[in-house]
Amino acid sequence: MTKRIVILGGGTGGTLTANRLHRHFRHHRSEHQPVEIVVVDQDNHHVYQPGLLFVPFGLAHQQEIVRPRHEQLHHDIEFVEAGIDRVDLQRDTVVLETGRELAYDVLVVATGTTLALDETEGLTGPGWNEKVFTFYDLAGATALEAALADFQGGRLVVNVVDMPIKCPVAPLEFCFLADWYFTERGIRDQVHITYATPLDGAFTKPVASAALGSLLEEKGIHMVTEFNTGEVSMDDVGGAGKLIGYDGREVPFELAVVVPLHNGAAYIGRSEGLGDDLNFVPTDQRTLQAKAKSNVFALGDATNVPTSKAGSVTHFEGEVLVDNIVRYLDHEPLDDSYDGHANCFIETGFGKALLIDFNYETEPLPGHFPAAVGMPLLKESRMNHLGKLMFQWVYWHALLQGRDIPGIGADMPRRGKNQPQTTEKETTR
Repeated sequence: MTKRIVILGGGTGGTLTANRLHRHFRHHRSEHQPVEIVVVDQDNHHVYQPGLLFVPFGLAHQQEIVRPRHEQLHHDIEFVEAGIDRVDLQRDTVVLETGRELAYDVLVVATGTTLALDETEGLTGPGWNEKVFTFYDLAGATALEAALADFQGGRLVVNVVDMPIKCPVAPLEFCFLADWYFTERGIRDQVHITYATPLDGAFTKPVASAALGSLLEEKGIHMVTEFNTGEVSMDDVGGAGKLIGYDGREVPFELAVVVPLHNGAAYIGRSEGLGDDLNFVPTDQRTLQAKAKSNVFALGDATNVPTSKAGSVTHFEGEVLVDNIVRYLDHEPLDDSYDGHANCFIETGFGKALLIDFNYETEPLPGHFPAAVGMPLLKESRMNHLGKLMFQWVYWHALLQGRDIPGIGADMPRRGKNQPQTTEKETTR
């Protein structure tokens, strides 16, 4: 009897999972029952999301970072373009907005995040896409390109409303690229750049936070910490505005780039027992099995696992997830080896970038990746910048296709990292 695996979401996680599963069952056809793989998404536009960062600076364009979703899937995988109404966990069924129902033996939730623009007062009010923008979707990134080109000076504020967000380093990258962009235009001394964050530093991990904070200071970018945006307010005249924190602090601007609140997909909230209060899926952080039911798995930005919502995380999770789906169908114990591995290039402008590599237990450390000879960690270099640019090709032709990337596996490599020295007192505890 044919088993059906339904994957909700045709982005990074859903696509690579579908293709990895197809590759596995094609190569091991004689060992398994026939398997049908179905991918569902509300549209047919697959966006290379790291490219959105480059669009406002004219370094990437829509035709380069958007491709049809169905073309990224093996032709034996069914792609259904439809909105999702809800998941009925009791009946093991997905109900689509068209009325069609998809029964499943295994469900994979990979619908990522949604931008909760309306949850911040005034964000989409007067000035929206004129003085206030986000680059976290294609329309916003494109509109921001024109605004930056017209900007002749004043206060530019980059603001993260609250965590979690996808790609937590992207707002910092925007600051660094803005510093480079206005320097190239010869007006950097006329632009005051502020980074306003709800965190108590530049990043969540202490070593990386210190390094990134030093870079902000070096580039003359002012940082406002522990700032929780409650309202975006525009002046009636002059085109200026201000961010107002819940504690009463204000950050004025002539141009604001805001990373809004993130939630999980709305259908998760309509699916009894599937999600939490923010519509993220409670998920075992080691096996990627959802806590709602044993035949439900989740990965990527859709989960609540305590690591970055980043494409690299989705990639590394995918290896463990696919193995566990196979184990589940074969009635075998699940693999609990996912260690929270995350890997991020951080553009710092002027043709350079940083690289960080970490997991649940190990914060970003200096050294090299993936071994003692490799790309430098926590250090600006041309090599890292070229690595980030090259990754777009790897994304379309290897990662999405479910292929392994030589030398880079799901587990965080420990070789090449400069481990902090342990004191004698610590070793005796």
